[in-house]
Amino acid sequence: MNDNRASEYADEMRTVSEITAKRTVKDSVFSNLFHDKKYLLQLYQTLHPEDKEATEASLTNITLDNVLVNNIFNDLGFTVDDRLMIMAECQSSFSVNILIRAFLYLAQSYREYIHNTRQSLFSTKKVSIPRPELYVIYTGDKGSKQDVLSLSREFFDGNDIGFEVRAKVIYERGTEDIINQYILFAQIFDRERRKRRYRRS
Repeated sequence: MNDNRASEYADEMRTVSEITAKRTVKDSVFSNLFHDKKYLLQLYQTLHPEDKEATEASLTNITLDNVLVNNIFNDLGFTVDDRLMIMAECQSSFSVNILIRAFLYLAQSYREYIHNTRQSLFSTKKVSIPRPELYVIYTGDKGSKQDVLSLSREFFDGNDIGFEVRAKVIYERGTEDIINQYILFAQIFDRERRKRRYRRS
């Protein structure tokens, strides 16, 4: 490899590395931020401002390391005093496929919860599980997108399919809570990434 080609190759590899890093920065910030109980509590209080009793000790992070055999990671999962199981996913590109992923994350989280609480699905005694809440934090423009995604509506034309998965979508809304602060960070990050891309072209 001659010197010119080596230099070009190095530039290409740096560009690939930068793009890869840029794609993971927002995920890393979200994950690191809400692994801190102080900020996780702020997120929960944003979702449930009526709950004045919750403390950091009330929250247990149950974010999955992987799901099934494909090493699919979810963004955030936590329980609140065994009352609620909250799953939150971030998206910068809107896709209703998030409902399928959320369903798989929830199923796996329940499986681990039942195991960790030493309950048995094969017992005659009814198991006790937290009530689920699913959220999608969308960092793009809302436009005409819906506020609630429904599995039956999006994939089965609204027909009764015997079970339902719904996720509330949270958009930028001009508030100062921690969720909106993250959305604003992600939007600024994406704008700066686009500017840099244009400058390089």
